[in-house]
Amino acid sequence: MPNEIIEADDAGLAYNGQTVLKQIRFSVQQGECFGIIGPNGSGKSTLLKLIAGIEKPASGQVLLEGKQAHLYPRKQLAQWAAVLQQDALPPLGFTVREIIGMGRYPFQNWLGDEKGAYDAEQLIDGIVERLQLQELQHRSIDRLSGGERQRVALGKVMAQQPRLLLLDEPTTYLDIGYQVQMMEWIRSWQQESGLTVVAVLHELNLASQYCDRLMMLQEGLIVGIGRPEEVIRSELLEQVYRTQPIVLKHPVSGVPQILLQSAAEGAVSNKARERSHTDV
Repeated sequence: MPNEIIEADDAGLAYNGQTVLKQIRFSVQQGECFGIIGPNGSGKSTLLKLIAGIEKPASGQVLLEGKQAHLYPRKQLAQWAAVLQQDALPPLGFTVREIIGMGRYPFQNWLGDEKGAYDAEQLIDGIVERLQLQELQHRSIDRLSGGERQRVALGKVMAQQPRLLLLDEPTTYLDIGYQVQMMEWIRSWQQESGLTVVAVLHELNLASQYCDRLMMLQEGLIVGIGRPEEVIRSELLEQVYRTQPIVLKHPVSGVPQILLQSAAEGAVSNKARERSHTDV
């Protein structure tokens, strides 16, 4: 059985006396892609901060490989865990290649050198080619589109060579082409390296398509956890998101996918369900 790389045991957090997360219990297995979903304000990004050791739980604990996450020295943790956010690139003026190279910082001494004969340039060359950044590698980051910038941000965490990748809504501002491309690159990387991925995702169809398991939060509580078909259910989505989506199986993968409907359409479907119940 795979080892648990993350374990949350009754973790909770509050800001200024207001509870943000409470009674959070779950585990993530090595090599798994685990998605965290839920409406705005449900505590998704805050939970990611607990996992990354940025925040300390007010109650319970969050363990990374058996050690409390917030107790890791930052540089030590960065040698095996990386965070990809919506827009976490450094200030303007750096080139694409320079930014990707910044992913090697956790392994460098104060002179910027790495121990041994490790060839960081060869690693960067491979990432540039993999992410199709050859023509952009010497361009300043301020001359890139949003999709290109996020591709560079992915390259930076790839250079870090982590065993755990934390994603904080990495596709939010991307069009559907870049969304799929980003998730495909991450899945390919995961399958090749055994990478463990924990992803906070806003787009539920992407989460269902690319995650092995999902956890849904509502007002700081876990209200659903399991395989996509166990979490992406009409009744749970209606409860959490206050809308009435139609859930269908993807014609190829078979995972649940969501179709949105207007309030008027929802009212029609409700009447149809009521009639069917009456007929029975």
